[in-house]
This record gives sequence, structure tokens and C-alpha cells, in this order.
Amino acid sequence: MAGNSERKGAIRGSKKGPTTGTGGKNKKRLAGKGPTPKAEDRPYHAAAKRKKAAAKAKENPRAGTTPRTGTTPRSSAGRNSRIDKPKGEIVAGRNAVLEALRASVPATEVLVARGIDIDDRVAESLQLALHLQLPIREVHRAEVEGISPNSQGIILAIKPYQYSSFEEITQRAKNPMLIVALDGVTDPRNLGAIIRSAGAFGVNGVVMTERRAAAMTASAWKASAGAAARMPVAQVTNLARTIEEAKKLGCFVIGLDGESDESLSGMKVATESLMIVVGSEGKGLSRLVREKCDLVISIPMNSATESLNASVATSIALFWIDEQRRKN
Repeated sequence: MAGNSERKGAIRGSKKGPTTGTGGKNKKRLAGKGPTPKAEDRPYHAAAKRKKAAAKAKENPRAGTTPRTGTTPRSSAGRNSRIDKPKGEIVAGRNAVLEALRASVPATEVLVARGIDIDDRVAESLQLALHLQLPIREVHRAEVEGISPNSQGIILAIKPYQYSSFEEITQRAKNPMLIVALDGVTDPRNLGAIIRSAGAFGVNGVVMTERRAAAMTASAWKASAGAAARMPVAQVTNLARTIEEAKKLGCFVIGLDGESDESLSGMKVATESLMIVVGSEGKGLSRLVREKCDLVISIPMNSATESLNASVATSIALFWIDEQRRKN
């Protein structure tokens, strides 16, 4: 029963409160611990470790680099390191990359995201890349999407196109010369188709403006069906000045314009050195370029058709010129 002294542990003291210590009730209870030290002064804080590493690097500048390459070790890069973005143009998307590789578009490497679903298109793209001896890099999906949000996990880096100069084209041209000049053609597929036709009908080179015109992109490469690798293409800053230079070399400058009264079949200088000038898809020849032309001709067609595509009109004109030269 309670209070029985014969039971060990049954008697408990009735005194309440702490049995040891002062409970903070002494003369030091109001003494402060001082100001909070700075982050860099706390031994286990990340700022303190950075400060220590910076001081060590200052004492020995080569301490943070590897002896062979002089670059920062991989461990110091951390999670914030990023891949080197491809220089120049890229082709993104499974269908686009596959078509570019099938067309043997000059490329530098293939980027593939880790963990993507390998379907038939990706598998064939990787096989073609291996066949073309292209390097394949496997990177994080977030990094691939950072380069192109619509990449679908695969990107093809295109090699920058090496343009020729107008002087190089004229120096390598055979007499009679045949040069195609493009005045503001903005569709890369039209550009590629024109280059393809130029290669088929013995054109010495293609000249186009640098600004407000299509460039040799992957779409142009595919449309050219490989002709861009053999056809010299030059970019000029002023097409009117280039036309004047062509005239000094003995070229007749022929402009293609659907509104002209002169017909292609009535042209009598097909066997001479020629520069064929093609206007843009919507506006045609610019005023200054039109004035520089020696002759402006049109292609006869049904009145129900308003105009021809720039690449189609160029192909017809080049075919007719080639036929006239073959007869002579």
C-alpha cells in the first residue's frame, strides 16, 4: 500500500522543481553571447570554405587547375555546368534530323537526350550518324531542350557553309559564262531548288545578297539534293554593283520578270556569257536591279496562272538556254 516503507521505490519525494542546477537564476543569466558571426567566419559554412579556397588559390594560382590541360577539375564544376552549344545552325526534331542525315547534309555532331524513347526514326538517325562518322553526344534532356524546345530529344549540328566569292566564280568559269543571281529570294527551299537546277544545266555559280535573303540552311541543303556541295555560291553586299562587275567581264545581264513584254524564246544572246537575275517570290526584281539589266524577259504561260515559282522559272530559263547552246 502507499507509504509502505518496506517496498523499495515506493516512496517518492513530494518536492517540486529542479533538483540540480540554478535554472538560470544567477548573476550571468542576462549576459549576451555577442553578435552572430559572419557566414564566412563560421568554420562549417559554405561561405567559409569558399573563402578558404580563394585564399589558397591566391597563394598558389595553379592549385585549382590540372597539370596537363590547365582547366578546372570536373568536381569543381558542380551541377551548374552546361554543355557547349553547337555553333551555327541546328536541325531539331526526329523527322527533321532523319531527313537531313538521309540527304547527307554536312554536320558536325548529333546530340541525343538521355532516357528518350528510341523509336525507328531515332535508331535510323543514329545508324546514319555512325555511317557518316559523326560524333554522338548523350546529354541531359533539359540541356537539349534548352537548345531547342521542340527537339524531341535529338539535335543535329550543321557545319557552317563555306561561301565562295564572286571573283572565284568568274575565275573558274568557262566561256561562255553562265551565272545565276538571286535578288531577294527568301525561301531556303527555293534557293536549294535553284542550286539543283543550276548544277543540272551547267551554271558556273550562284550569287545572292547577304541581307534579306535566304542562306544555305539545312532546308536549302536538302532541297539541293547534294548539288550545294558542288555548286559555288557567293554572297554579295550589293547586287547592283556585282551586276556592273559582270558587265565589265562581258556578261549580258538578263532579268526574269513576269510583267515583261519580251519573251524567253525571243532572246538572241543565249550563246553569249550571261547572268540570269531572278527576283523574289512576291515582289520580283527590285527597281535598281531591273534598271541594271540589259534585257528583261518573261516566260509565256496561260493567263489563268498569275506567276511561276522562282525556282520553276529559273529552271525553265536555264533549260531553254542550255538547249540553244547545244544547237550551236
